[in-house]
Amino acid sequence: MSELELGSLGLVLNVADDRAHLAQAAEAEQLGFSALWLFGGQLELLQPLAELLRATEKVQVAPAIVSLDVHGVDDVVRLLEVLGDGEADRLVGGFGAPQQAARPLAGLREFLDELDAADVSLPAARRLIAALGPRKLELARDRAAGAITMLVTPAYTAWAREVLGPDATLVVIQPVVLDADLGRARQTVRGPLGFLLSVGGYAANMRRMGFGDDDIAAMSDELVDAIATVGDADAILAGVRAHLDAGADHVALSVFSEGDQPGAIEVARAVAAVDPTLRG
Repeated sequence: MSELELGSLGLVLNVADDRAHLAQAAEAEQLGFSALWLFGGQLELLQPLAELLRATEKVQVAPAIVSLDVHGVDDVVRLLEVLGDGEADRLVGGFGAPQQAARPLAGLREFLDELDAADVSLPAARRLIAALGPRKLELARDRAAGAITMLVTPAYTAWAREVLGPDATLVVIQPVVLDADLGRARQTVRGPLGFLLSVGGYAANMRRMGFGDDDIAAMSDELVDAIATVGDADAILAGVRAHLDAGADHVALSVFSEGDQPGAIEVARAVAAVDPTLRG
């Protein structure tokens, strides 16, 4: 659909103090995952993105997202300046509206204007915008290669595809828990979900997707099952396919785990073993 080719299946990694995520990145690339993601909350500095590019050879590397409350255009330019040609070609910028700005959407537009005017820039074809509502989706369509969404249903994905049109890239960050105990898996989702529902536009988007205040407050089973995938590797892949069939170009697995539940690279191995056709 889009000129930005991310492949079908990606993986979100966690930055580790012991740098284990770099070895995991290399392994995920060998397993066939086509893009690797880092959450913006772990990016006080943008250097981990450069390190991830240098630990891999071919995969796309992207943040989800660079927080514009923390980083400005100068930080993005400094990152681009330290990358080699091959590395810069594999970097995808993920950006979201600054939440601390009085007018977040206007602040995002100003950032994009400044980025376009920079001597060293990241072109629109290599950037994505975090978007849930229609105005941000339209901005992602008009000023970037497409949109990043999270905590969404396949029905929402189909709607977002209609807003974006056929040519934009649509990325879904899909929370997953690999655990046969579905009750325990859902409870694992509720930990980070409770925080996410308190920030940004996630709660508003839940209402947009048809969930009531009681579902949102309780983080009901129905809500958890609609926006996350829990269970075995087959269930995870079924969740991926549901979004791809609804119009997503790329689904990135965001692995939640507690206790002995498998982490990101373990889930990547399990998924790769079940169905290699989605990878690459």
